[in-house]
Amino acid sequence: MSSRVCALGELELDEPKRVTVDGTAVAVVRTAEGVFAIHDTCSHANVPLSQGEVEDCRIECWLHGSMFDLRTGEPSGLPATKPVPVYPVTVDGDDVFVDVEVALNEAS
Repeated sequence: MSSRVCALGELELDEPKRVTVDGTAVAVVRTAEGVFAIHDTCSHANVPLSQGEVEDCRIECWLHGSMFDLRTGEPSGLPATKPVPVYPVTVDGDDVFVDVEVALNEAS
């Protein structure tokens, strides 16, 4: 079930926003390609991805520099080798909804 996490207007371009959905920490990011939701913990270390930088639809773990694709959760740089769950996002008017019960990839 999708939960409202914020207003679209609250999301600055390429600036992650940490939200909690049903007890799950999620980084929500608005890019030129759309709005994405990714699990807010790096698969390499227990570090919030929402504190990292976003570029080219990828989010960087600030601790060791691993990059994760916001669309697929796949890592594109060591030391991370495992994907991070990504979740469906729905935008309805100015409301952003995320469903953490269904991961869009195999990472969950």
